[in-house]
Amino acid sequence: MRRIAPFLCMLCFLATSQLFAQNQAKTDVNKDIDVAKVYEQVVKEGYGTPEIYLKLANEHYFQGNYTSAKKWFEKVFETEKPTDKKIVFRYKQTLKALKVRLEGNPYLAVSDN
Repeated sequence: MRRIAPFLCMLCFLATSQLFAQNQAKTDVNKDIDVAKVYEQVVKEGYGTPEIYLKLANEHYFQGNYTSAKKWFEKVFETEKPTDKKIVFRYKQTLKALKVRLEGNPYLAVSDN
């Protein structure tokens, strides 16, 4: 029995250290994916929907790419009337960042109704 106990302890130690080593080696494969590029490829292939346009607009908005964000927000407004006030707010902020006048904007006139 005395000879088996150290052997079992060593076996448990090796098994647990192997498990911890495997867990540490895992990496997040999704962290380097550019969401905007993926969605733009989907739109380029002809599968654009208002939801995808909105995701593209928000992604560019939060990255600070206001020119691209403006393009995708306007695409959202062309396909459907926005019901969420946050969308209109982000579009206005995008226009302000680009120093574009808000007065006379056809997309904002539609959203005020």
